[in-house]
Amino acid sequence: MKSEKTKNLFTSKTARSIVVIVAVLLIGLAVYLNYRWFYDPVGDIGYGDSNMEDSLQGSLDVDADADTENDYFAATVLTRQQSRDEAIDVLKLVTDSADATEETKAQAQEKIAKIASDIQNEANIETLVKAKGFEECVAVIGDESVSVIVKSEALAAKEAAQILAIVYETTGIAPENVSIINK
Repeated sequence: MKSEKTKNLFTSKTARSIVVIVAVLLIGLAVYLNYRWFYDPVGDIGYGDSNMEDSLQGSLDVDADADTENDYFAATVLTRQQSRDEAIDVLKLVTDSADATEETKAQAQEKIAKIASDIQNEANIETLVKAKGFEECVAVIGDESVSVIVKSEALAAKEAAQILAIVYETTGIAPENVSIINK
């Protein structure tokens, strides 16, 4: 009797839709937490490599090895790509699901398109910032903010203004929502 009720519960369209919606929400939460823990531009949480104290300490550390800094940039890019790949995989499952509603599929498609747009904009920002003479650069686009991490001993006001202009022209995000961190 119980197995029949359980079977009926998971075969109904409403239950499947709820499962799909919960999966999408969990993925969104995972992407948000990953962003906040690893790229926390405001420093509210206190975790992550872009925390201002961590960045200041990293820029003041004269014994820092150049390979470690290059590894930092490579690891940041890899982590960003892995989280996005996982999010896209789950969203593709939703869009390919026969049980998902059209509205849920459309929302998943919109999120995939947003991720693709963010990837392209981040690549454009990184390329343009490197063209301005920075050796390494990683850009991370959030909902309404951007964090740009550059390899630099010190950041001159002119360089910061150039980076802010690049970000604004590429994304349309206002300079007050842009965090520039030198590593």
